[in-house]
Amino acid sequence: MASVFRSEEMCLSQVFLQVEAAYCCVAELGELGLVQFKDLNANVNSFQRKFVNEVRRCESLERILRFLEDEMQNEIIIQVPDKDPGTPLPREMITLETTLEKLEGELQEANQSHQALKKSFLELTELKYLLKKTQDFFEVNLGFTAGVINRERMASFERLLWRVCRGNVYLKFSEMDTLLEDPVTKEEIKKNIFIIFYQGEQLRLKIKKICDGFRATIYPCPEHAAERREMLASVNVRLEDLITVITQTESHRQRLLQEAASNWHSWVIKVQKMKAVYHVLNMCNIDVTQQCIIAEIWFPVADTRHIKKALEQGMELSGSSMVPIMTEVETKTDPPTFNRTNKFTAGFQNIVDAYGVGSYREINPAPYTIITFPFLFAVMFGDCGHGMVMLMAALWMVLNERHLLAQKSTNEMWNIFFNGRYLILLMGIFSIYTGLIYNDCFSKSFNIFGSSWSVQPMFRNGTWNAHVVEQNPYLQLDPAIPGVYSGNPYPFGIDPIWNLASNKLTFLNSYKMKMSVILGIVHMIFGVILSLFNHIYFRRTLNIILQFIPEMIFMLSLFGYLVFMIIFKWCQYDAHTSQKAPSILIHFIGMFLFDYDDSSNAPLYGHQQEVQTFFVIIALVSVPWMLLIKPFILRAKHQKSQLQSFTIHEDAMEGPSVKKTAGAHGTKEGHEEEFNFGDIFVHQAIHTIEYCLGCISNTASYLRLWALSLAHAELSEVLWTMVMSIGLRLRGWGGLVGVFIIFAVFAVLTVAILLVMEGLSAFLHALRLHWVEFQNKFYEGAGFKFSPFSFKHVLEGAAEE
Repeated sequence: MASVFRSEEMCLSQVFLQVEAAYCCVAELGELGLVQFKDLNANVNSFQRKFVNEVRRCESLERILRFLEDEMQNEIIIQVPDKDPGTPLPREMITLETTLEKLEGELQEANQSHQALKKSFLELTELKYLLKKTQDFFEVNLGFTAGVINRERMASFERLLWRVCRGNVYLKFSEMDTLLEDPVTKEEIKKNIFIIFYQGEQLRLKIKKICDGFRATIYPCPEHAAERREMLASVNVRLEDLITVITQTESHRQRLLQEAASNWHSWVIKVQKMKAVYHVLNMCNIDVTQQCIIAEIWFPVADTRHIKKALEQGMELSGSSMVPIMTEVETKTDPPTFNRTNKFTAGFQNIVDAYGVGSYREINPAPYTIITFPFLFAVMFGDCGHGMVMLMAALWMVLNERHLLAQKSTNEMWNIFFNGRYLILLMGIFSIYTGLIYNDCFSKSFNIFGSSWSVQPMFRNGTWNAHVVEQNPYLQLDPAIPGVYSGNPYPFGIDPIWNLASNKLTFLNSYKMKMSVILGIVHMIFGVILSLFNHIYFRRTLNIILQFIPEMIFMLSLFGYLVFMIIFKWCQYDAHTSQKAPSILIHFIGMFLFDYDDSSNAPLYGHQQEVQTFFVIIALVSVPWMLLIKPFILRAKHQKSQLQSFTIHEDAMEGPSVKKTAGAHGTKEGHEEEFNFGDIFVHQAIHTIEYCLGCISNTASYLRLWALSLAHAELSEVLWTMVMSIGLRLRGWGGLVGVFIIFAVFAVLTVAILLVMEGLSAFLHALRLHWVEFQNKFYEGAGFKFSPFSFKHVLEGAAEE
């Protein structure tokens, strides 16, 4: 039965599919996304599997689609359909292959033609500018070489010419005003026209080699002006013809790209779905008749009806007449763990699974973590002002989640925050609550109900006067004087007068330290109680008697009693009698040392010594209870089962041969791990020591709630005192401008330090308290996650890549 408190009940089944219907049935299961396929060919090389050729064809189609995507990049906007296409039938692969291969061939041909035409256009353009610029350099009867070179190579080209030819050449160059386009890379390039005059054949050969080395293009240039004018006119005509052909070629290429853009997204999804289906089919077996495909699947029992319906739909789609057969398989393999989540609970489940996926059907901590995680975070972060900022940020993400999801951002940091928007929302709400309890908002207190303390009776009684106030920088209110303390505590949270007190830190430290201990011990006791539900569900009666009961006795007799003393002291002593209150710390230490001789520390209640001695004794008794009894009972059970199996084996030896064979088969199926008393005893000793020491260390670990709360409050107060209060003290028009600037600095520092850095620190500490201090009381986390075959996950994974 499905429940948020335990993982789903899973079933392993064999599915027999007709070969013709297998593809459609697997495709329907992929659309459903509730079935995990077992790889029945794990020992078979991936190149030797049945459908490897189909997978290769899909990979070839993916290559063509990547080529089309590269061609469309920055030129054509790819159209995304409103709805993803369904899985294509196997026969549609041939049509898709033909379409894509034809499109690829035409596009490659168009690209080659376009590239050749652009190259010719580049050469003619260079020749045109060369002929125009060389009119003034033919008055001398010398040999010459004319050409075009990239502008960034011109300086090196000139230096090398000068050194190689030893200054016996005359170089003249001019920059081309028009930017040209590289026909291969399609990047804009700047070029220079040059003419080199020389005398002699040796210099001509040297110049030619240097031009080749610098990839300069040399063009023939007539010596006579009439010939140059005739060539220029011919070049202009050819350029006009080329422009017409290039325009037509580009239009044809754009039509091909437009056709690809309108269908590209659908093609990609179809190919990815086909490839995923064939990968799954490669995990299945084929019977000896080559007519039936056998698959083994894990699925939630609650979804059996949906899975059978999907298989029937696949059968109908393929036109097969053979109904798929599902038979349950008995197995001793641990099933995968599947916890259903929604957009709210997914973040909390991910926090739990990050520590370790739960064992099959054990208690799931996620439902409890929904409350305890943001609450413990808020205990450390408690400030209603900072909590309000966090709440507003989370609310913005929650209210705009559809729009933000549609953007499909690839920014990893943003996705982390966005996926945890509901967690941040609860952390903000609980931070406001704890901030109101601490009466702390940006390090300042609210005085909503009026303080329970009054200064006036101290003056009316004559204890204080003007002289006393002037002489003493610090004055102490005396609750014994009538009217100073009303007798009724502040209705909600900390009294605002403590914000003015010099001993504020001492009071808050004591309060938060005791509160941390109480919350921590309650949290751990709750974890131990959850372990009882695991023992009951798995019918581990031995663990209830020999593990849960002594664990609870140990925890309650020592640390539960500590919580009792803290609460009892709070209730027993008020502001008037607080000076007579005994020290809980000394009482707790004396409890373990059996030391009750300290007369300065009065007992909390009558017969305290006898009660504490009893608690220590039963706590000590619970240790051997956990350690010794269970291993010996397990050994006795093992010896008894061995004796019974030996008797059955002797009876089977005396019976008919048929019974002997059946018995042998049954023994093989029921084979279990060899019993080792030493290993079990060591394991139990480790568990006992870890639990007993863990109760102490874990209780101390919860003091981080107090430490981080103190650090957050102090940092908040420092920011207000050192930054914001400066702006509030400014006067005049300058102060008006200054307060805006100072507030901006204050806001940036608050967000950067207190919200981001301190928030992340409190988050990580809350994470540790749940993973270690809470979950180790009941949570094994030794399972493996249910990974269903789902087209949704396949497409999301492909998009991330």
